[in-house]
Amino acid sequence: MNQKYNRVYNFSAGPAVLPIEVLETARDDMLNYHNSGMSVMEMSHRSKTYDEIIKTAEKDLRELMNIPDNYKVLFLQGGAHLQFSMVPINLLKNGVADYIVTGQWAKKAYVEAQKYGKINKIATSEDKTFSYIPDCSDLNISPEADYVYICENNTIYGTKFHTLPNTKGKILVSDMSSCFLSEPVDVTKYGLIFAGVQKNVGPAGVQIVIIREDLLTDDLPNWCPTMLSYKIHADNNSLYNTPPAYGIYICGLVFKWLKKLGGLEKMKEINEKKAKILYDFLDKSKLFKGTVEKNSRSLMNVPFVTENDEMDKKFIEEAKNEGLVQLKGHRTVGGMRASIYNAMPIEGVVKLVEFMEKFEKENL
Repeated sequence: MNQKYNRVYNFSAGPAVLPIEVLETARDDMLNYHNSGMSVMEMSHRSKTYDEIIKTAEKDLRELMNIPDNYKVLFLQGGAHLQFSMVPINLLKNGVADYIVTGQWAKKAYVEAQKYGKINKIATSEDKTFSYIPDCSDLNISPEADYVYICENNTIYGTKFHTLPNTKGKILVSDMSSCFLSEPVDVTKYGLIFAGVQKNVGPAGVQIVIIREDLLTDDLPNWCPTMLSYKIHADNNSLYNTPPAYGIYICGLVFKWLKKLGGLEKMKEINEKKAKILYDFLDKSKLFKGTVEKNSRSLMNVPFVTENDEMDKKFIEEAKNEGLVQLKGHRTVGGMRASIYNAMPIEGVVKLVEFMEKFEKENL
């Protein structure tokens, strides 16, 4: 527990923990941002002051991810769920797309996309409750596919693509919501990246889309709502309508925090260290068991069980009393899940493992 603010260690999968430094800056800016006489949440998105906020946020994100000039960065609304529709509406030209279904969110995206074209499920890990990432080195890619879709990190099941699928020249679309900015990424390997920010970057209400310019088009179906056109948002620099202005401001603070930390290489190093502490304990524990195949493990979301529902409930309750909260697994799978996003300090993971060791001794 952070003694200064009496804060718990929050292992929520999202909305999730934010860096203390970011929250302190937001607090200090709350009533009077940079002598503007107002809060960011009060100012016009067309003002010079806010224009600087959103442009600086984009500049910092571009530097962090080394985003090439031929990619647009969009700050949008609607959460990642809206992308389940926007992606097929904007990218389907031949009317065909291939989806790799490795969890609940990829499955929802696959079902949603079927409203707009012929959508093929070319690989899945449903046979083992999404506990692994399938071999995607030689998939049966549809010759006419407009894109191949993945959810890169599966929040519920704790799996991660450590090797991108071989799309055989087709555009790769990735939902990075729960691994965004957790490690370096070669943006040029993707046609489109999107992420709901509430897991690793900011407050709920903002989604970030990084899209290659050649994929922006006016040639959309007549029935496509204006607000669902990537090109409309790109042409208007994410200001076609009032954006989630305060959320973007917080994202901008997180980008600066990451740059100050040393960038995504340093963030990956820290994340690997945190994850190793937890996975090493799970691998030797006699009570707790990780649920993911080792070569598919996520650095961000770590699900585990005792294989006894009553014991799981007891653990979650006692952990809460120790200031270790939001450890209950997703309602569809049960058990426990520790989401150890960028802003989770190493001390939080150490405290969790210490409590798990204590709980194991007392309950075996």
